[in-house]
Amino acid sequence: MAGTASFTHPSADLDDDVELGAGTRVWHLAQVREGARIGADCTIGRGAYIGPGVVLGNACKVQNYALVYEPAVVGDGVFIGPAVVFTNDEFPRAANLDGSAKTAEDWHAVAVRVDRGASIGARAVCVAPVHIGEYALVAAGAVVTTDVPAFALVVGVPARRIGWVGRAGHRLTDAGDGTWICPETAERYRESAGILTPS
Repeated sequence: MAGTASFTHPSADLDDDVELGAGTRVWHLAQVREGARIGADCTIGRGAYIGPGVVLGNACKVQNYALVYEPAVVGDGVFIGPAVVFTNDEFPRAANLDGSAKTAEDWHAVAVRVDRGASIGARAVCVAPVHIGEYALVAAGAVVTTDVPAFALVVGVPARRIGWVGRAGHRLTDAGDGTWICPETAERYRESAGILTPS
């Protein structure tokens, strides 16, 4: 679809200065706020929210009712599952100590950063500030409170690494001596000091 015009459903709410790449589709009731930059060939699902200034790379999929709060930065080919939440406030409070309602000037937004090819499962919560490495896989329902290494498979509350996944998203098989193999593609990876890299 590269090179084709973007599509926005009539019920979606896009601010005037949103940038949509070619072939990107924004579906029913989605809201994309001011200054957001969405790459080419992305899909923004029903009811999804993309905050002001959020950056999404090319070929991303943001599923129904996901909430991507500013100032999130998302690389190419990232999957954000249904009802995922990216937070942005380290010390959330509705009111100041004097009882007045907090405004945008009363707090400092922090980002969730996701590198290319990573996948965030349904209803996972990423508590900013966190960095999710390339091709990592966050399981459905996980709560991410610390950085996730590239190719890591993390699950639970709080999320912890239980294995590795390859670029195709399949769990890798331990071949011994720090070598891991993808059962789908036969790609080989090397683990050293808790870091996995393609061999």
